[in-house]
Amino acid sequence: MKNMKTIKIFNSLKAHFAIICIVAFATTFNSCEQFDLDEAPAGSQLAVVPYTTTEQMSLGVEGIYGKLNKAAWMTTFYVNGWSGDDMTTHRASNKADFREYDQRAITSDNSRTATNWAGVYEMIRAANTVLESAEGQTLPDATTQDRLLGETYFLRGLMFYHLARIHGKIPLPLEVDPYARPSLSSEVDVYTQIESDMLMAESLLPQTSAVGAVKPNKGSARGILARLYLDWAGYPVKDNSKYAQAAASAKQVIDGGHGFSLVPNIGDLYTLDGRFSTESMFTIAYCASCGLPNRKTGKLGLPGTAPTNGWQETFAEIRFYEDMPEGVRKDATYHHSMSLGADGNIISDDATPIVDELPWTEFADQQNPVFRKIVGPFEDGIWSGFQSDRNDMFMRYAELLLIYAEASGEAGTDGADAWEALNMVRRRAAGLPADQPVPTEIDLVDEDDVPNGLTYVDATSADGAIQDLAFEERKWELAGEYLRWSDLVRREQVQAALGGTARDPRVSIGTLYDGDGNGTPTPLTAPSNPILGSLGTDNYFAPIPASEIEKNPNLGG
Repeated sequence: MKNMKTIKIFNSLKAHFAIICIVAFATTFNSCEQFDLDEAPAGSQLAVVPYTTTEQMSLGVEGIYGKLNKAAWMTTFYVNGWSGDDMTTHRASNKADFREYDQRAITSDNSRTATNWAGVYEMIRAANTVLESAEGQTLPDATTQDRLLGETYFLRGLMFYHLARIHGKIPLPLEVDPYARPSLSSEVDVYTQIESDMLMAESLLPQTSAVGAVKPNKGSARGILARLYLDWAGYPVKDNSKYAQAAASAKQVIDGGHGFSLVPNIGDLYTLDGRFSTESMFTIAYCASCGLPNRKTGKLGLPGTAPTNGWQETFAEIRFYEDMPEGVRKDATYHHSMSLGADGNIISDDATPIVDELPWTEFADQQNPVFRKIVGPFEDGIWSGFQSDRNDMFMRYAELLLIYAEASGEAGTDGADAWEALNMVRRRAAGLPADQPVPTEIDLVDEDDVPNGLTYVDATSADGAIQDLAFEERKWELAGEYLRWSDLVRREQVQAALGGTARDPRVSIGTLYDGDGNGTPTPLTAPSNPILGSLGTDNYFAPIPASEIEKNPNLGG
């Protein structure tokens, strides 16, 4: 049955990518007709031609997905993630743009910011073109037309939201107008527009979609609304009434029968075999052989020296790694060390004898933990390359459960269901069945049923307020997934998480090498990239790219 499901997903994905490739091919030979490379940054890129067939509309929508793939396939799309206390980058090399976020000293000339802005608005322009081309048209297949409209509203709202989390105030172009010079909209207006798009998407999308949700369903849209309302309740708007809406939206998805659930083993989420799962509420899918690979995984998370020879872009913060509770989830999040063979190379199979272990504390260049979530399990074989078929889970069901718990607590409606949502995530993190309550403390065992020295019991109100417990649980559950900064912003926890000695390692012993390569154990006492910018609310959002303000001065204030 599992093989049949995999075949169906694969065939569906092949069709999805085939259409994207057709769109890309067509664009290549019609670029002069369809594109104006010097247009306004928030203006329209595509000509509005009323659709007469469902196939035409489908091509238009698949074109948006193609732009999403091209925008998100590199780390640029998630550059704001380096602002959090979970991630860091190399202290030198060619990572200056990432370091600006890592050190909260972001300039308006940051090329990653500019590329991300341009890519997102390219998708928004394409979405506006689809919406106007479909306006007033009644196509032969009404069900498909509704679904495609729903996907378009979903993608447009998602992109507004993605950019709002980075910049706060952004322009909201909703029409195809190549000469428009929109001004920045307030955070409330931005949130209201995202809400409108997601509500429209929810009304048009189907109840369920294929496993992995490469195409969104009603639950995908409602899940994004739950996340939006949680942000809306926090900084900068601080509308406390939105906590109740966040909780209600999350509960609606939990009870809605949309096909979402936790996978039993959290480590499976970050494997090639687990790239499509019931846990992903919306997936950005990749296909290396189709020319649309994921370029954020593998060697991008490894140091540049032998034996890894990585691109040293996405590392884990030492202090965050130290503080994460031990157990199955931590092992799924990080590679604590690398197994080496007799030739000194990394072992990625079960046949080669292990002769040594290389812990991250002995890396020759920069000593930071390695994200397993980024590199992948070594047996998958993607660690030595920069392109893979790994997918992006834009939102996971685990996050939705934690939104329900946190928002219920803030709204004062935390009943048994909210506590169960929190504990489902905690149980799986401990390696236990997510749906089996553990009211009394038990000893945990490893994969060989040998006690590992850890214990577990379900959380209750005796352990603290559910909203605080859920917020803490998000910290560990979503580590390395580019989401931590937005959590720190909405709860105004940036200073507490990044200021003073908060990021300083406490117990890790690194290695100091002399000119001959001889190592001396040396305590690690400081983060790789110290904070340089303000940690106040005045610096919570990245500046608008200077290149965009030059094109449209209305974006300057």
